[in-house]
Amino acid sequence: MKKIIITIYILLISMNVFAQTLDINQSLPENQRVKKGVLKNGMTYYIYKTDVVKNAASYYIIQNVGSILENEDQLGLAHFLEHMAFNGTKNYPGKGVLTTLQKYGAVFGDDINAHTAFDETVYNMNNIPTKDGMIDKSLLILHDWANELSLEENEIDAERGVVTEEKRTRNNGQMRVILNSLPEMYVGSKYADRVPIGSMDIVANFKYKTLRDYYHDWYRTDLQAIAVIGDFDEKEIEQKIIKLFSKIPAVKNPKERFYVTIPENEEMLYKLSMDKEVSTSSINFNIHSNKNLKDETVLDLKNSLLDNIFTSLLSKRFNEYSQKTDAPFLMAFSGIKSLSRTENNFTTYISPKSNQQQDAFKTALQIINKAVKFGFTQSEIDREIAILSNYYETQISQEKTFPHSAIETSIEMNYLENETFTDAKAEYEIAKLIFQQLSVKQVQDHLKKYYTNENRVLLVTGVEGRNNLSKKDALHIINEVENDKTLQPYVDAFSGKTLLSDTTIKPGKIVSETENKEIEATTFVLSNGINVHHKYYDKEVNSVQLLAVSFGGTSLLNDEDLPSASQVQALSYMSGVGDYKATDLIKVLAGKTASAGITLSGLSESVTGSSTTKDVETMLQLTYLRFVKPRFDKDSYEVLIHNAKNIREVSKKNIQIRMMDSVSVTLYGKNNPKERIQDDAYIQDISFEKIKKIYLDRFNDASDFEFFITGDVKKEDLKPLLEKYIASIPTKNTKETWKDNSVSWVQKNIDKDIYLKMEDPKTSVNISYKNDVKWGSKNQYLMSSLQDILKLRFTETLREEEGGTYGANVYGMLYKRPKNEARLMIMFDCNPEKAEKLISIVHREIDKIKQGEISSTDLEKTLTNYKKQLAERVEKNDYAQKLLYNYFVEGKNISDPKYNIEILNSLTKKDLQDFTNEFIQDAKSYEIVFKPKK
Repeated sequence: MKKIIITIYILLISMNVFAQTLDINQSLPENQRVKKGVLKNGMTYYIYKTDVVKNAASYYIIQNVGSILENEDQLGLAHFLEHMAFNGTKNYPGKGVLTTLQKYGAVFGDDINAHTAFDETVYNMNNIPTKDGMIDKSLLILHDWANELSLEENEIDAERGVVTEEKRTRNNGQMRVILNSLPEMYVGSKYADRVPIGSMDIVANFKYKTLRDYYHDWYRTDLQAIAVIGDFDEKEIEQKIIKLFSKIPAVKNPKERFYVTIPENEEMLYKLSMDKEVSTSSINFNIHSNKNLKDETVLDLKNSLLDNIFTSLLSKRFNEYSQKTDAPFLMAFSGIKSLSRTENNFTTYISPKSNQQQDAFKTALQIINKAVKFGFTQSEIDREIAILSNYYETQISQEKTFPHSAIETSIEMNYLENETFTDAKAEYEIAKLIFQQLSVKQVQDHLKKYYTNENRVLLVTGVEGRNNLSKKDALHIINEVENDKTLQPYVDAFSGKTLLSDTTIKPGKIVSETENKEIEATTFVLSNGINVHHKYYDKEVNSVQLLAVSFGGTSLLNDEDLPSASQVQALSYMSGVGDYKATDLIKVLAGKTASAGITLSGLSESVTGSSTTKDVETMLQLTYLRFVKPRFDKDSYEVLIHNAKNIREVSKKNIQIRMMDSVSVTLYGKNNPKERIQDDAYIQDISFEKIKKIYLDRFNDASDFEFFITGDVKKEDLKPLLEKYIASIPTKNTKETWKDNSVSWVQKNIDKDIYLKMEDPKTSVNISYKNDVKWGSKNQYLMSSLQDILKLRFTETLREEEGGTYGANVYGMLYKRPKNEARLMIMFDCNPEKAEKLISIVHREIDKIKQGEISSTDLEKTLTNYKKQLAERVEKNDYAQKLLYNYFVEGKNISDPKYNIEILNSLTKKDLQDFTNEFIQDAKSYEIVFKPKK
């Protein structure tokens, strides 16, 4: 005993000495996997080798320039220039960038894209194959984006309409409210006048030289970084970069790349914004502060961890309060967000219930001020440390499977904001020392640093005719709350409980185990009759998925139960599970990565879960409880109904929701019991008792649920857990299936114009076809090909040639249940003056495919993309889930080439022509066009 005490004493002393050696001024450990260099011309480059996508690489150019640098006659040209990068470069004229990449399966908008912000512009080419010299071609594209944009006058003029339509598409009530709030949000700084989309008057009329001036002033090597991430030889890539990009000359006597700081304000700034298309209120309470752009140290890491802890705890307290039936807000949360290159923003967002803005603001402030005055409890902080520790451990285990985009984000933040691209394992060791020294007072003091009397900005989205929160109201509430001596500390009533604390489980057995060599999977039959299919698949380490599915769904319910059925999933989430309401469940699961929730759809009910490898048991416990011990909380139901009414309130003025409702009524009639719109009468028909009854009806008996568990969990580790948690679920040996309750349209062919009053006039086009088509792999690929080739055609015609729309969405779907049926939907917003011409082009392009006028290049691009996707998807764990489901439920082995690659290699233009003719001939169709009411 004496030896044990001495050992513990020595250990404690050594830990204390180690803790004391933590140097807050020490630099953070850099990730050695990333190679960073700077060329003589000032260009920075990053190289990161990873085989998360085999034989592919992603390429990025990060421009340290954005709309903030525009002159008064250039508003919108930073964003316009981004568009022009895809419209001709020295080595890739015209649409050469796109056609080169699309030949290798890349898709514009997905794999090829860009974005422009206030302070940066970033271009990306993702998952480009490294074969056939594509590394050199991709680097040459980066090179041209950096210094060789063509900016041809005809291409500039053609793009004016595209950008104008992009603005039209994105302009809605909420966007107008945001734009109206910018002068206060940015305290009257230049940011308020530099929204990236810019001025459409300037976009339509700028002189060519004005755009070229912006390009030559700011697209230069000292403000550019390139990043190449993927499966390649690092040294070879570095030599290629040095050789190619060193040729770009540095700009002599460059303009200063200035940075705009946001002025401080002593008095709280306030803005009330309203819009005729916004029918619900919101409150944003902001306090801005300076951002540190110096080299990061241990102190910065500590501050970042403290940021995470206190904002997470505030948000959890808000969430907990929102579950009360008398809560004046639907939701609220706090966070630290980047406001600009130089400023951070401590923001609290509040969504008040109808006509309760003042009470909502006051309650949220009381929650914040309780934390400011009394801090947080040790148990709260301990849980947050457990959550952060679990996050670090998961990140470390999955480091080799990080997607390219996540790696690029770290690179981007390193280049633009000087954030250290850290080594996760080394950073965690420092974080653990920080956690050891962390006190309740430190977290409280850190919150106080942000909660200052200065630099406050209150933004209110109001509703006409309501008692909106005024500046006078707000200042009175702030003064009242901050000087309220009756405020009491938050009480954390939860402590020391586990997920199954009060639950008795009677384990079952595995009665048979069958190996399937064809797909390398195992099927377990459990003593309660449940089948569990398992496949070990560790392409993404430390990641496990679960699916349990049964056919039936809402198709087995009476029409009058459908409104309640639509809320089963939501109430299940809000109520929690077992002995714990949702807010307590979060506390129980602190430090674990595991979930399991239910879904109720038209033809099936299911439980889906996910976890890390170490938390598979917790995932299965949650799954067990979803079946055996669901929770139905009446208070949560009351909150749910409040939320539903709020959504209904939004829909009364929201143009998009009004359009969706109008389409539904046009197709199915006003009072179709199976296709009701969610109006006031619909909400009134939702019942707590019905929700409970429907849940128990669909999930109380697991007899015919088929279970699929895939990912990084080995069979030997899984078997005892299956016996304990899945074999113990009670069953009644019942079997059921779905019914065909599909509803026909009111007419076979519908052509209707609907006029709506709009603040920003636009025409919205909705065109659709549906017909009986045999379900099968070949037809699935043909339906997808029709979809994607039409996307290519519409991009070229509707967008580029006509400049009539920002883009057309095309959706092609093939259904097996409730009947074999194909559907094609085409939707786009456009200039009302061009609507009829664009609609005629849509039909013309479909007719061309019917007549066999199909571009070989378009078909090749499309099929190459599918082959690329095939190669990529086997590197993801969800491939194993799809493999098992298709094998055991749909009766096909998707790893068999006859279901994919053999089909793709054999598809011809004639196949697509025949398929399209069969599909379109005698199809049901609609053309519903929304037009602005004058």
